[in-house]
Amino acid sequence: MADNMKLKIVAPERIFYEGDSSFLEFTTTEGDMGIYPNHIPLTAIIAPGILRIYEGDNVREAALHSGFVQILQDSVTILAESVEWPDEIDKNRAKEAEVRAKRRIDEESGIDLDRAELALKRALLRQRMARM
Repeated sequence: MADNMKLKIVAPERIFYEGDSSFLEFTTTEGDMGIYPNHIPLTAIIAPGILRIYEGDNVREAALHSGFVQILQDSVTILAESVEWPDEIDKNRAKEAEVRAKRRIDEESGIDLDRAELALKRALLRQRMARM
């Protein structure tokens, strides 16, 4: 059994991360998922949540908002719609996004409620990560 797997995280504007990982945690639409090397191959849809990348004894965390994951036995590729390290998050902008999303949810007229709730989840995740 291999000690590490190759991990590549691609965002629209950059390669967010490329390296080896001994374990990986993130949230999918089906729930939280943990991946070790030699995991069964699968694909999944990513939901907003904290991405944890284990590099031996070091753990790196990022806000992973949405995308797709492809898992193979020796590699994981995440195509992220949006992903950011905690120090990249603008706290004020995240708070403003939360206020806007809550206002849209409260109004409930002529809006896509699922989209507004997803925007709220992203805003709360950004604020949580920015506090770390």
